[in-house]
Amino acid sequence: MTYSKITGTGSYLPERIVTNRDLEAQIQTTDEWIVSRTGIEARHVAADGEMTSDLALHAARRAMDAAGVGPGDIDLIVLATTTPDMIFPSTACILQAKLGIKQGAAFDVQAVCTGFMYALATANLFVTAGPHRCALVVGAEVFSRLLDWNDRRTCVLFGDGAGAVVLQRSETPGILTSNLHADGSLSHILRVDGGISHGQIRGNPFLEMDGQAVYRTAVRVLEDSAREALQATGYSAQDLDWFIPHQANIRIINSLSDKIGMQRERVVTTVARHGNTSAASVPLALDAAVRDQRVKPGQLVMLQGVGGGMTWGTILLRW
Repeated sequence: MTYSKITGTGSYLPERIVTNRDLEAQIQTTDEWIVSRTGIEARHVAADGEMTSDLALHAARRAMDAAGVGPGDIDLIVLATTTPDMIFPSTACILQAKLGIKQGAAFDVQAVCTGFMYALATANLFVTAGPHRCALVVGAEVFSRLLDWNDRRTCVLFGDGAGAVVLQRSETPGILTSNLHADGSLSHILRVDGGISHGQIRGNPFLEMDGQAVYRTAVRVLEDSAREALQATGYSAQDLDWFIPHQANIRIINSLSDKIGMQRERVVTTVARHGNTSAASVPLALDAAVRDQRVKPGQLVMLQGVGGGMTWGTILLRW
């Protein structure tokens, strides 16, 4: 039987850091208010002219170095983003060119904060069932450009960044199961309904969110998705070595870990210093835990994402 396994991780955060104290000087909010409700203390913001593909390039190179592969080895790029460089071509194709890769397929996936789950699950199918042997899977965002920085309900939550993994064909199990879900009837609770028509912006180009509805939905659907993954593999929450959820809000993370019976010391969190980086959130957290050697070979790891759409999903893997 053919399997796929993550062989390298990488991440990148822009140099500019915006702290809660910085936001206090711009809008009517406080560090205490933000931390108590979200757990976020700071976030990174891309420089003017720094594009999603630029962030993705740094993360991709680090993942490829960690995996010991070069441009000639990559035969598939799946890039998750809500903030592409342009309408087309895809940011995956732009990244492919920047990496000097000439072969294989490259395409974007758009599932907002669940994007990396969708991208990794898709790449897994290509690698295990198709002709591809070595995939680069990336989540990258410049989400700060979708924010109204005068709206204290939303601008404090998000940041920019990129995370990447190399997924290769393997004779031993890596990805054990995945489940992906969506409910389009909930699209109104988290959206950016703006677009371009006849050279003009149509609709609202800034993020709109019903925070309470998102919170309730996220906890409910992620608990169900986690239990689905565990049931599919015969494991229990006690068997998990690490739980790496979407880094949106510490209250969501804590509530979810409690509901599925996961000890909090086994939950990887980066939300305090990164904020919500949408599709980049899970691979950023994964790379942090791999590089500080919390995640070790042979361990059982659960990844989860939830985002606009609404979309959500879980991947269970053996490291």
